[in-house]
Formats: sequence, C-alpha cells, structure tokens
Amino acid sequence: MNNQNVDDQTKAAGEGSRLATAEQRLRQLGIELPTPPEPFGIYAEAVRTGDLLFLTGMLPTVGREAKFIGRIGAELDVEAGRAAARLAALNGLAVAKQHLGSLDKITRIVRLGALVATSGDVRDQPKVADGASELLQDVFGKDKNPCRLVYGVASLPLGTSVELEIIFEIAG
Repeated sequence: MNNQNVDDQTKAAGEGSRLATAEQRLRQLGIELPTPPEPFGIYAEAVRTGDLLFLTGMLPTVGREAKFIGRIGAELDVEAGRAAARLAALNGLAVAKQHLGSLDKITRIVRLGALVATSGDVRDQPKVADGASELLQDVFGKDKNPCRLVYGVASLPLGTSVELEIIFEIAG
C-alpha cells in the first residue's frame, strides 16, 4: 500500500486533524473566525511571554454585543451554554490568530479554564465547557487537548453565561 492510500484511509477514519494544520482544519470544517473582540476595559486581549500565549477572559460576543446572556439552569439550558462556550472559543482563536499571524504557530493548548454562570444546584458545568473543548480538539487534534478547570460562578462580565481562559504553547 502506498503512502497516499494510507493517508486517505487515515483521513477517512477521522484522524485527519492529526495530518492537517490548524488553519487547514478550520477550512475543512467550514469555520470562518470572527473579527477578534476588542477589550471591554483597560487590558490586553493576549500577552506572550516566552513560548506561552495567555488570552484574557474570552466571552461569547459578536462585535461589541454580548450573546447568551443569563445563567445555566435559569435563563439558559446546557445546550445554549455549550453554544456560548463554542463562540467564546472561536473568539479566542480569532485573538490568537491576530496576535500570532497564524494558528499553525500553536504547538499545544496548555490550559482551558471555563467559568460557567449557573443558578441553583446546576452540576453540568463540564458539559457546557465541552462546547469549547470539542471545537479546540476539532481544530488542533486530540494530541493537543489541554488540561481543564471548570468553575460554576454566580455571574460573569456583561451578564454572559460563559467566560474562557486559554493558554497556548507557541513555536519560537
């Protein structure tokens, strides 16, 4: 069997994310990154130190407008929370690309922190955070999955349901 056939079979088996770059995966998935959000206060959206890129709290916003307002278990359900986490992750990728020039410079996702605004006795914060984790895995592959910390909180900036903290390792 030649290498092309092996590559075709690997991609057909769902392993294509390992073979394609992050930028190629975005195109394959039909994902167009949004315009990077502008700060809602006095801070930097991204800070690079050494081989790490730290992103500020990424919110589910479009332009200057907050989306997915409310708390999981009150105004929103888990599926809306997952969509909010995915949108926040897309904003994070847009900021990283703006800062780095290309997502292909990312060698690993080190950490994903997910803050989820909840009410009552909600225990589904990990399911909400999976909305971001699944997107990042689709773009970068399972081998770059981060460690993750998920918090349930009473409220978040702009009344949004999710805020993400993302730390990337980047190539020199």
